[in-house]
Amino acid sequence: MGKVTAVAERTIEAPADKVRALVADYAETRPKLLTEHYRDYEVIEGGVGAGTKARWKLQATSKRVRDVAATVTEPSEGTLVETDANSSMVTTWTVREVPGGSLVRIETTWDGAGGIGGFFEKTFAPGGLKRIYEGVLGKLAEVV
Repeated sequence: MGKVTAVAERTIEAPADKVRALVADYAETRPKLLTEHYRDYEVIEGGVGAGTKARWKLQATSKRVRDVAATVTEPSEGTLVETDANSSMVTTWTVREVPGGSLVRIETTWDGAGGIGGFFEKTFAPGGLKRIYEGVLGKLAEVV
């Protein structure tokens, strides 16, 4: 069993502080960013940045649904970490200033399965999750 990592990033034509505020807003903005792969999204506690607790179902494929119960921390300015209580999945959102706007990066890691199933997971899951995140980042660019 090895670590599996999926990454997507996009430059958004807006100041980093504005983009950070939108990314950290789990109550109002986040539901607007979610693609059809997300269901039953709900904020349980908080709603903005660190201390927020939210849950949702992520339908990665027609057969693969993950129940996520995320707790949000903010280890540094511009970085939000969503740790899933139901699995080893950790998603890190990073927003940093770049020429022309903000670079937004979403990186998710989790402990993959072993054996042949783990091989296929490590081969195909990162690309599928990257496509989902590219949709989320596209919606973020629209909301900004």
